[in-house]
Amino acid sequence: MGEHDHHHHHPSPPQSGGATMTAHGHHGRPGGHETGDDHAVHSQGQHAGHSTAMFKDRFWLTLALSVPVVYFSPMSGHLLGYMPPEFPGSAWIPPVLGTVIFLYGGMPFLKGGLNELKSRQPGMMLLISMAITVAFAASWATSLRIGNFDLDFWWELALLVAIMLLGHWIEMRALGSAQGALDALAALLPDAAERLTTAGVETVPVSELKTGDVVLVRSGARMPADGTITDGQAEFDESMITGESKTVLRAAGDPVVAGTVATDNTVRVTVTAVGDDTALAGIQRLVAEAQASSSKAQALADRAAAFLFYFATIAGVITFIAWILLGSLPVAVTRTVTVLVIACPHALGLAIPLVIAISTEQAARAGVLIKNRIALERMRTVDVVLFDKTGTLTKGQPEVRNTATTDGGDTDELLALAAAAESNSEHPVARAIVRAAKDKGLKLPPATGFTSMTGRGVRAMVGGRTIQVGGPALLRELGLTEPEALATLTREWMGRGAAVLHVVDGDRILGAVTLEDAIRPESRQAVAALQSRGIKVAMITGDAVQVAKAVGKELNIDEVFAEVLPADKDKKVAELQGRGLKIAMVGDGVNDSPALARSEVGIAIGAGTDVAMESAGVILAGNDPRAVLSMVDLSRASYTKMWQNLVWATGYNVIAVPLAAGVLAFAGIVLSPAAGAVLMSVSTIVVALNAQLLRRVKLNPSQVR
Repeated sequence: MGEHDHHHHHPSPPQSGGATMTAHGHHGRPGGHETGDDHAVHSQGQHAGHSTAMFKDRFWLTLALSVPVVYFSPMSGHLLGYMPPEFPGSAWIPPVLGTVIFLYGGMPFLKGGLNELKSRQPGMMLLISMAITVAFAASWATSLRIGNFDLDFWWELALLVAIMLLGHWIEMRALGSAQGALDALAALLPDAAERLTTAGVETVPVSELKTGDVVLVRSGARMPADGTITDGQAEFDESMITGESKTVLRAAGDPVVAGTVATDNTVRVTVTAVGDDTALAGIQRLVAEAQASSSKAQALADRAAAFLFYFATIAGVITFIAWILLGSLPVAVTRTVTVLVIACPHALGLAIPLVIAISTEQAARAGVLIKNRIALERMRTVDVVLFDKTGTLTKGQPEVRNTATTDGGDTDELLALAAAAESNSEHPVARAIVRAAKDKGLKLPPATGFTSMTGRGVRAMVGGRTIQVGGPALLRELGLTEPEALATLTREWMGRGAAVLHVVDGDRILGAVTLEDAIRPESRQAVAALQSRGIKVAMITGDAVQVAKAVGKELNIDEVFAEVLPADKDKKVAELQGRGLKIAMVGDGVNDSPALARSEVGIAIGAGTDVAMESAGVILAGNDPRAVLSMVDLSRASYTKMWQNLVWATGYNVIAVPLAAGVLAFAGIVLSPAAGAVLMSVSTIVVALNAQLLRRVKLNPSQVR
């Protein structure tokens, strides 16, 4: 997800009467936010208000200005053994360009450092600010020959700012942005609605709808507002609100919700709630609250930076006092400045961003998109992975599971008859039956006179017989009761939560077919592999208890929560957290968004909706739940690398600072600013190479153990 463009998930719905959407929030939608593509603004911590593009631009400009500064610096000439060319004013090149670098390139750090001072939480920004400010002041004093110091740190200042900007740019690019959750929710509403007037149908923007208006919602179109059906009936896909894959029949008098889809028929709806009053807006508020409540752990690098800040400040004070007591002000100033500048490790600026960048890239190759650094950091501490059932552990589409005939005859023939009768229907159930027959390689007899009886089933003439396929409503209508042998079977199947369809020939029940939400074969491996890593697995679903128990038993899941209402999913997450557990939630529907945002790590299955993706910190591009393991393994590996890098970056400074302070001066060992700079570069290279070792972590979901 390189530069974050949020504009790719808003196809204009086909029924919108040609109204297209140019950017978010132009239709009086709840939560419309305007953010330019490249300038996804972060609300977290030290990057508040900074965009990726800003760091990028500042980095390139600073880098360009750094070249002449370093080239004309007497120090680098001295180190590399060349004489910088001299001409009138050449001595002023480093100070002038250095000042531009300090003010332009250093500004984000100076602002951030100020904020950290105000909030009394020193971190990376304050450490960088201190080093560049001290280097800036000391270098001007040297350039203006005030006090006869030899502290020409222009080149050090330039490189420090350039490397830190690079680190932050890499990091920001790796993070993605969190604003999009609300935009994606808003995008579930169509742009326009068809309002019925005395004159006929007129297309109006959704924002103009008022309660009491009657709208026409055609087959395949989304509901523009909450309302009640006044005329017609249709099977509604409400999965975005309930997460349930089955369509629900809604007829006159039934309430319907904004954002749901009428799949098969056109209905007329009287609007009961618009805008902020709709159920969808309520979910948006839940997401916003949950996002705000997730903790902003101060990242590792900041903790290391805070330690170094205190360490450097104390070391600086001690150095200054000690050398003053030894009776030399110029030496005291020189040593103190060197200590404060050297205390800011270039390596620390890259230690974590590089690990993040490489791990996000590695993850992306394995189909895991990491949007939030903290999610990656926290994944290794997770105690429980909570899976949403429908569409995550299961395929979210019906599959034929059992078939039985009344007379104990050929089940294949029964399936072929049912498939023939259903072959003209577009309904997901019909498709599942036809698919099952095709998978078995059955030949379907020709069917004619197909009719769909909404809510009851289908009827067709197959080989001269009137075949009907449908649920319990069909049997009631025909006044049929199933024979006891079949009834015992179907009762057991229904108890497990399967949908049972009967196949009827005229007025004779031929047999029954069950449909269930099929469990993904990968789910078993995912559950077992998580448990082998010491992580418990729980499942949450809106489905009936018996359905949930059946799936839980089959997958050997530790804990099952069934019949959980969408609005209560994040309550369940909070409840688990209340037991002191850290939760990673894996879900797909919009209704999972609040729970995804509330959990320590929110993981969205990519086949789900845009919103779930936006409120999650991690997105699995495929539908394979085993990819969660890639996340765990990567999190553990990258955490180790972060620690190694931090210890190296910080440890080097902890040793270099006392040397620069002149602890061993009596033995003739003093770290000159130049030598300090060389060591700096070496430590930065070590950190960069160490981060590259992360590329060896194997992240292939299909090879999960």
